Amino acid sequence: MRKVLPQRNLLRGALRAPKKRAAREQTHPRHPDVAHPCSPELHTPPVLPRIYVTGLGVVSSIGLGRRAFYEGLEAGKSGISTVASFDTSRLGRNRAGEVKDFDPRDHLTIAERRRAGRCGAMAIAAARMALDDAGLGCQELAGPRTAVVLGTTMGEATLLGDMEHDWIVEGPDAVRRSALPKYGATLLSVHVARAIGAQGMVLTLPAACAAGNYALGFAANLIRRGRADVVVTGAAEVIQELQFSGFVRLAAMADSKCQPFDLHRQGLLLGEGAGLLVLESESHILRRQAEPKAEVGGYGMSCDAYHITRPPPDGAGSVVAMKAAIERSGLSPADVDFVNAHGTGTKQNDVAESKVIREIFGDRRVPVSSMKSMLGHCMGAASALEAIGCVYTLQTGVYPPTIGYVSPDPECDLEVVANVARRGKADIVVNNSLAFGGYNAVALFARPGILPPPIDPQTALGKSDSSARFAP
Repeated sequence: MRKVLPQRNLLRGALRAPKKRAAREQTHPRHPDVAHPCSPELHTPPVLPRIYVTGLGVVSSIGLGRRAFYEGLEAGKSGISTVASFDTSRLGRNRAGEVKDFDPRDHLTIAERRRAGRCGAMAIAAARMALDDAGLGCQELAGPRTAVVLGTTMGEATLLGDMEHDWIVEGPDAVRRSALPKYGATLLSVHVARAIGAQGMVLTLPAACAAGNYALGFAANLIRRGRADVVVTGAAEVIQELQFSGFVRLAAMADSKCQPFDLHRQGLLLGEGAGLLVLESESHILRRQAEPKAEVGGYGMSCDAYHITRPPPDGAGSVVAMKAAIERSGLSPADVDFVNAHGTGTKQNDVAESKVIREIFGDRRVPVSSMKSMLGHCMGAASALEAIGCVYTLQTGVYPPTIGYVSPDPECDLEVVANVARRGKADIVVNNSLAFGGYNAVALFARPGILPPPIDPQTALGKSDSSARFAP
């Protein structure tokens, strides 16, 4: 049995301990050049793998495929048109960034079309475009080291609406059995994995309108932690009647055009599409001698914990996310060349985001633009498509314009790239995504060779920055 010492003996031992340590130091003094085994200098933070974007796939209202998308962005092309996929006559609004020229038969097999709805079809098509752009074949992707991480807001909600309509109007027997296996946002990543032969982790993140950046951040983390070599990531979304009518009821939808940061902006317009990116580790790129398009830097996430639809007036949560993305990249705000703003065109969002950008950059007039002026707000797919737009800026040095910007708003005092694309320095770009519910997700991208080696913030002793606090 273990002997319990009297308390006075324990106290006596504690008092003697410093004297014993001092005696040992005199007998065996520590060499002045030898660090203590628990000192920070012996625990250098590990350098994590670099992550690169090697392929891009796009289904959007301004073009299908990377090249058409790039051309649309540079031209300031509007993808806004009259909604044709459902009846809007009773809703009071009828404009959106609807994808008109996408035919699943051009991109999917017959079996895939039976399994997937429109959202899944867009995701599969964009994935195939991205892999073709990256020069990757199915044989190189097969196995558990290839993962698929996608984001969405409502996924195949159109199917649910159709099934509910049939049930209510004609009864439960009218619900088509073939529609049931297609429904479910979680199936998006499964559809893509099955189409490309990926056998690693599959995950769908329904993180509202920040889902694209959330998926990108999670995908990057898989590679940084050594759990995958290749991740196909991004997001997909379709315009759906329930979603459309909901924004009309919230009085958040503009009549005909989206004008982010403009004095006379009336609100957002919805959009749809899919934006998928192929992320690879540096070692995987070197093995196959691929050419990277951009490097993935840090990302920051936070929650406003304020209101379901409104951002806090000071944008405090968004400030945390932006700072984290920049700090985790080993950079300062002075290094950032361009900001793709969330920029929805709503009164409160644009004012709050303007405060955030001014808080981060101070008096510096960093160029800012919102691609939603061209694409509409593609919900879960928004930040994924806009991430591809950020890669476009890094590759070409062209800042996409905010079209429809006519009258500056004093409360949105930003360096808006108005109406016409602008050329400038483009080494570091930031992609903001600030969603309903207070989701904030910010991603940073850089030209290859610009960023310092990525350091794990969670193991960096003595650091207490916001990036470490918000590391997943």
